[in-house]
Amino acid sequence: MTTRASLRQQGEALRQRLFGDDDGAPAFMRTLNAEASYGAIWSRPGLALQDRMICALAALAAVQRLPKLRRHVGAALRLGLTPRAIVEVLIQIGIYAGFAASEEAVEAAAAEFAARQVAMPEEPERTDSLEALTERGRKLMEQLHGDRAGQGYAAPGNTVTGALYPLAIQYGYGEIWFRPGLDLRQRALVAVAAFTALKLGQVQKFGESALNMGLSRTEVIEAAIQTAPFSGFAPALNALGMLSEALGEG
Repeated sequence: MTTRASLRQQGEALRQRLFGDDDGAPAFMRTLNAEASYGAIWSRPGLALQDRMICALAALAAVQRLPKLRRHVGAALRLGLTPRAIVEVLIQIGIYAGFAASEEAVEAAAAEFAARQVAMPEEPERTDSLEALTERGRKLMEQLHGDRAGQGYAAPGNTVTGALYPLAIQYGYGEIWFRPGLDLRQRALVAVAAFTALKLGQVQKFGESALNMGLSRTEVIEAAIQTAPFSGFAPALNALGMLSEALGEG
């Protein structure tokens, strides 16, 4: 039987695993965090711990909780995520929250890397033509979304959204999703977590599409739940409401 005491004990053990003696939370938040965050959410079954960390990094970067993000970068390294994977999560956030958010998130990560004497990953040379990005992006859209790839603001005949959407195809789908360091399954996790944290309706579309990238229904649901300690229970519940339509309740 689950009790508050068992959640607290489980949560404290996980907090120690992730952060050692200090996760940066003030003393008056320690018990609540141990129970509700580390015990009741981080310790849930259905999503691997490294995947939960990817979702945590995505949510923290999306809502720009930079001191907390830096601490989680250290915890991510402790869990075995590579510096490249960590940076790629933060770069992908730029599609959803703006490249300015990515810049500040990467700066926070770089500070933690430096404190731990971990080298920043070298920037890979990217020389594909815009035409190649467009072709690759469109193919990924079809792989992700199927028939839904050309609906809504993505509709080819929409002259208003069409003023911007080709850039999203090129630099979102065609460039960022194909950068080294994360596979497509992990990038789908980043998308679900980021859209949840940012309170954006795209979580419904990407939640369904994440199944095509190898995520299970349970993993998609858990990706949204994992954001609750960082960007709020209400946005996570709203996202789950939208996902219940896309994934079904049963």
